[in-house]
Amino acid sequence: MLPASLSELDAIREQCRAMVNGRAALSAGASALPAPGVDVAADVAILMQLIPAINQRFGVAPAQIAGYDAARKQLLYQLMRRAGSALLGMEVTRSLLAALVKRAAGRWAGKQALKLVPVLGWAANAAIGFAAMRYVGNSHIDDCYAVCRRMLERDRAD
Repeated sequence: MLPASLSELDAIREQCRAMVNGRAALSAGASALPAPGVDVAADVAILMQLIPAINQRFGVAPAQIAGYDAARKQLLYQLMRRAGSALLGMEVTRSLLAALVKRAAGRWAGKQALKLVPVLGWAANAAIGFAAMRYVGNSHIDDCYAVCRRMLERDRAD
């Protein structure tokens, strides 16, 4: 269900940001491991759980959208299209997340090179992993928030 008020929407955003910070810490831990490829696999696995959880909290998960009336669905899809997020209101698949990870290929390549430098490289990888996961998660939260806020504004105008 979509948030019913701006205060509820703000609370959901803060809860989701806390969730992102926790998952970013997991990503940092995986990034600090010296085994090549573990960090990428961990990031995809984390995102496979994180993005649907955020969608669910904001009321824009595919199953939730299917339950809305036709007019609400149409407006919601228009707003999501304008937001331009490939993750908003969609079924999240490994291939979709792999494409997201692929776009960040420079980050991954840099992280793999840093693994060759013991200790300092691992710490730098952890910091990069944390920051990148936090960026992806918070960007998705911002997209969800913007769409839900526009829905609230439209509901008030009607």
